[in-house]
Amino acid sequence: MKDKKNSLLLNFKKPLIAVVDDEPDILELISVNLKKSNFQVETFLKAQPFFDFLKQRTPDLILLDLMLPDFDGLEVCKMLKRNPGWKDIPVLILTAKGDETDIVLGLEFGADDYVVKPFSPKELVARIRAVLRRKKPPEPKESKEVRIGDILVIDLNRHEVYVKNRKTNLTKTEFIILNVLAEKPGWVFSREKLLTHLWGDDKFVIDRTIDVHIKNLRDKLGEVGKWVKNVRGVGYKLEP
Repeated sequence: MKDKKNSLLLNFKKPLIAVVDDEPDILELISVNLKKSNFQVETFLKAQPFFDFLKQRTPDLILLDLMLPDFDGLEVCKMLKRNPGWKDIPVLILTAKGDETDIVLGLEFGADDYVVKPFSPKELVARIRAVLRRKKPPEPKESKEVRIGDILVIDLNRHEVYVKNRKTNLTKTEFIILNVLAEKPGWVFSREKLLTHLWGDDKFVIDRTIDVHIKNLRDKLGEVGKWVKNVRGVGYKLEP
C-alpha cells in the first residue's frame, strides 16, 4: 500500500499534458513519447470531452490540433484564452498547415508555440519543456515594480501590467517581452535577443513570431502601445 501511495505522489508531480487531436495514431505517438519523457498525458479526439476534462483538472500545457471534428482549433484556442481559469495554460498548436500565414494566425489567437506535422517527437518534447520553463518567469531580485511615464506599471512579483491603473491582461510571452524592453527604456533589443530571453538555447521559432507578439502587445497596451517602437532593420525598444 505504501509503494502504491508513493507511486501516486511521484506521478502527481509530473507535468500534465493534454493532447487534442482527431488522429488516433498521432495521439498514440505523442502519448508514448511524452510518457517516456516523464510527463502525464491525457488524450482527446474531440474538443468537447477536452472541455469537460478542464472542468475537473488543469493541465500544465495543451497540445491542440487545428482541425477537429466538432470545433475549429483556432476557436478552441480563443475560448481558452478568454476564460479566466484557463487563459494562463500554455497552448502549443499542432498543425499540418506549415505556411507562415497559418502559423502567425495561430499565434495571434493566443497560442504560445506551434508544431508542424509531421514532427520529430524529440523536438516536440524539447518545445514542451522550453515552454514550461518560461511558464512562470523568475521572481525579481530587487525591484518589485517598474513604472514608465507615470502611466504604465509593471508588477514583477504578480506578473501584472496596469495602464492608468487599469489591469491589462497579457500572455506570459507578452509579459516577458514587455519586461525585457522595460528593463532598459530606449535601448534597442534585436529579435534574436528577445527570442533568447523567451527560449534560451531552445530556439525553434521564426523571427516573425516576435513581430506578432509585439503587435498583440501594442494592441493590449492601448494608448501606451505606441511606446513600443520598431527600429527598422534592428529590433524593438520601449520609449515614452
